[in-house]
Amino acid sequence: MKIQTKWFGEVEVDDSKIITFEKGIIGFEERKKYALVFDSEKEGGAEIMWLQSVDEVSLAIPVMKPEIVMPNYDPVVEDELVNALSDNIKDAELVVLVALTVPADLTKMTCNLKAPIIINVDAMNAVQLIADNSDYMVRFPIYDILNDKKEKGGE
Repeated sequence: MKIQTKWFGEVEVDDSKIITFEKGIIGFEERKKYALVFDSEKEGGAEIMWLQSVDEVSLAIPVMKPEIVMPNYDPVVEDELVNALSDNIKDAELVVLVALTVPADLTKMTCNLKAPIIINVDAMNAVQLIADNSDYMVRFPIYDILNDKKEKGGE
């Protein structure tokens, strides 16, 4: 399937790689189908990826694995909502991502640790949940963390 993306133009996405959010994403409940798009030419893999709506070119949410900025990230979420992703969630391959806010001033970049996106890779379905962790912020500053990692990686 070919989809139009906000940042990469037209890309080919295997139908089996389309992620379905039955309840949509917070703020975009009407959009259910997404593809995870990233720059495959980046060395060592892309830290920042895009959750691109299949149906709406202008809807592309920057996301990343939370462990990049918080190695011990462990959101406490309602079991019922996670269990809806699979009949046997304990054996399912799950990927957790967090949405980014990337303003014009990159030093103010944040990620949303409070509302993780959980993807069941086996079934290609996903849900965005609200974590019960009181210490997880909606706007967790990440610029300095990413910049430090980049500098250390270049040594």
